[in-house]
Amino acid sequence: MNTQVSTGSSAKSKAEISTVTVEFPQADLDDLQTRLERTRFAPSVPGDSWDYGTPTAYLTDMVERWKSFDWRAVEARINAVPNHLTEIDGQVIHFVHVPSANPDAKALLLAHTYPGSFLEFLPMVESLTDEFHLVIPELPGFGLSTPVVDTGWTMKRAAEAYDVLMRRLGYDSYGVHGSDGGAMIGRELALLNPEGFLGAHVLQLFSFPSGDPSEFEGFGPKEYAALEHMQWFQSVGGYNAMNGSRPQTIGAALADSPVGTLAYSELFESFGNGTSLVTPEQVIEQATYYWLTNSYASAARYHYEEAHAEREPEVSQGRIGVAVFKDDFQTIRSLAERDNANIQHWSEFPEGGHFAALERPDDVAADLRAFFA
Repeated sequence: MNTQVSTGSSAKSKAEISTVTVEFPQADLDDLQTRLERTRFAPSVPGDSWDYGTPTAYLTDMVERWKSFDWRAVEARINAVPNHLTEIDGQVIHFVHVPSANPDAKALLLAHTYPGSFLEFLPMVESLTDEFHLVIPELPGFGLSTPVVDTGWTMKRAAEAYDVLMRRLGYDSYGVHGSDGGAMIGRELALLNPEGFLGAHVLQLFSFPSGDPSEFEGFGPKEYAALEHMQWFQSVGGYNAMNGSRPQTIGAALADSPVGTLAYSELFESFGNGTSLVTPEQVIEQATYYWLTNSYASAARYHYEEAHAEREPEVSQGRIGVAVFKDDFQTIRSLAERDNANIQHWSEFPEGGHFAALERPDDVAADLRAFFA
């Protein structure tokens, strides 16, 4: 399967930006349908508990839904916004760019999750462009930012590429929002703190106890509950170990099985395990996109690159805002402030999980406006 886009202009220089229309070959969609029809499911665990991983009963239901899923309708939504390609640091980067009609609008980069994509932000575009010029890039190895032509694409390197992208688009001042991998990008930009940086609004700051007993001084029931939730959050992320050590091994399986793509990792698994309000259609939309772009193996490599990057811990001085959702990773403020010296905004929400841009888009948009006001 080849990812295919039709370009409105051919790249004549590395700094050139091409406009693209996204349309995958019908043969790829037909192949997906055939594979779904021939799915061989794993034997069920008695009780089909999520404790063992993605239940067979859940997958059976999702595959039936997937067979009738209208991908062409998703493409129509994709092509309703301006899609572009450009080359930065030797790598093709796909991004959406929607300027605001508001002359006082600020530039805002939306950084997607792992293993999400730019698709998670499309429902928010209309509500945000009243106040923001939106730039929604895809990380190298994800979606249409493929193939990856080099190793070493850490979050730091990606953040540096994103800064180049914003300058290339003419923005000398901008902010960033992100969750999961996007939150890591946000913190990397806060560490970089480039000229004109307005701040990073993130849904998580991944600050963990260092082992110093003094860090627990002042902890109350809320902080200890957050620690317990943090342990659970880490326990369900077993894919981290595989991605961080042998991404091509699991990538071989995922490149050959759409249902494997659906079942594997935090994104698709946690959509169904009761900690998320995301709809089955949103799950299938993301799984289809990964399948059609054959990008799961290259997306998984960022765990490997991060695990093998040699870096000393750094304290961020850039401006940061945090929004914590009830069923997501519970950032502990004192630990976050240990690692980030300039947290200026903190919100907590009684509903929503790890993919809040899809689950609670109005809450995320309102918090973005508050932070960047």
